[in-house]
Amino acid sequence: MAPHLFLPLLLLSLFVLASASPSAPPDEGAYIGVNIGTDLSDMPHPTQVVALLKAQQIRHIRLYDADPGMLIALANSGIKVIITIPNDQLLGIGQSNSTAANWVKRNVIAHYPATTITAISVGSEVLTSLSNAAPVLVSAIKNVHSALVSANLDRLIKVSTPLSTSLILDPFPPSQAFFNRSLNPVIVPLLSFLQSTNSYLMINVYPYYDYMQSNGVIPLDYALFKPIPPNKEAVDANTLVHYSNAFDAMVDATYFAMAFLNFTNIPVLVTESGWPSKGETNEPDATLDNANTYNSNLIRHVLNKTGTPKRPGIAVSTYIYELYNEDTKAGSLSEKSWGLFNANGDPVYILRLTNSGSILANDTTNQTYCTAREGADPKMLQAALDWACGPGKIDCSPIKQGEACYEPDNVIAHANYAFDTYYHQTGNNPEACNFNGVASVTTTDPSHGLCVFAGSRGSGKNGTSVNITAPSANSTSSGVGSDLYYSRGMWSILTVILNVVAFL
Repeated sequence: MAPHLFLPLLLLSLFVLASASPSAPPDEGAYIGVNIGTDLSDMPHPTQVVALLKAQQIRHIRLYDADPGMLIALANSGIKVIITIPNDQLLGIGQSNSTAANWVKRNVIAHYPATTITAISVGSEVLTSLSNAAPVLVSAIKNVHSALVSANLDRLIKVSTPLSTSLILDPFPPSQAFFNRSLNPVIVPLLSFLQSTNSYLMINVYPYYDYMQSNGVIPLDYALFKPIPPNKEAVDANTLVHYSNAFDAMVDATYFAMAFLNFTNIPVLVTESGWPSKGETNEPDATLDNANTYNSNLIRHVLNKTGTPKRPGIAVSTYIYELYNEDTKAGSLSEKSWGLFNANGDPVYILRLTNSGSILANDTTNQTYCTAREGADPKMLQAALDWACGPGKIDCSPIKQGEACYEPDNVIAHANYAFDTYYHQTGNNPEACNFNGVASVTTTDPSHGLCVFAGSRGSGKNGTSVNITAPSANSTSSGVGSDLYYSRGMWSILTVILNVVAFL
């Protein structure tokens, strides 16, 4: 090769490498996303939120606004995001093309494509929560879409609006379902727009509320996706189709309601679904176990790509409600308790997702840890540490002076190592992570430096240390994981250079 061609080729190689995204692979069929509400007294910084999303391999999220700090933090993460125009902005956007164009300019064009915005949710449950905005809803959607067309983004970013399933009347049997006819002047042009733009109907599906309002007609197991015998399944008398869970029945009711209005090719995207982990005394089934059961089964059901009885094999991607418990949200205790995580990044419960892929990895046995509970009494920690290293029969030699886990030399750090080692030796049994109340299970990897804890991805056979957890709120480092990615990236670049040189 001529010497004068070397530098351009080298620069081109480096450019290709630099342009390669470290993000998730392309979607294949159905996926699970997560909603992110912000009614928290201690809302994590956007960089902390993104770190948690990465740690849990959550690649799809929905925001209830278009917060610029969050969109900046999501840049180059590969995480795909639905942004939302809040209900209180609909009137202005529905009445003015220029207002819609300005909104798109500030909240989409300013961030795309570094931040992978895949859709814009125009309001949320507008027809049931803000009836005075109903007349301008479709206008707002069309104005936003026109702004995307002007920016040549209309084929990359969908526009829709989430509907409540309460708009669907007579939902069972699904084959008889139809939308509230009084809203047809809005719903028909909405569906016409979705069909013409190849968008999807966003729907919020809550079997919990259907179960609570059924006065015992809907069995709990049917609402929770639990296995039920065939003779207990719900049967659509018109189609003779059997339904083993409430979720599928409601999604099919949505398909039938659209078909009733002669729209048969619009896909459904479930923008909210979940189960609360706590409730008032009149909500006895809002429990940790039921929330865990519902969300674990929902994730498996969606990722199995089975579709619904009406449309088997057709992906019904779903966004779980929600990432965090929202302690300042208005309403009852259950309204505040739909989250998968607390504000500090600890899981509310450990999802039961063995062999169900990598998303929401807080369930996997090699990615949970047992550490000292924040604010625990130092004397009780010392006593628990002494027990773990004595009667508990764990190897505490790594926390001896001069060993990898000796520093920092304090009872909390040493207890973290001892508690986590004991926890993993007992098969990650949550009951083994108590130590008289001074320990708790977390997804935050306590490994540091050369001190690699049991269960850390850094403790695998390949000896590579990778940090998969969100850094602490006051962290200024991106952790070992980013260092490793950088190292691998540099190795790839060096490989290209060496190959080019060899070719010369």
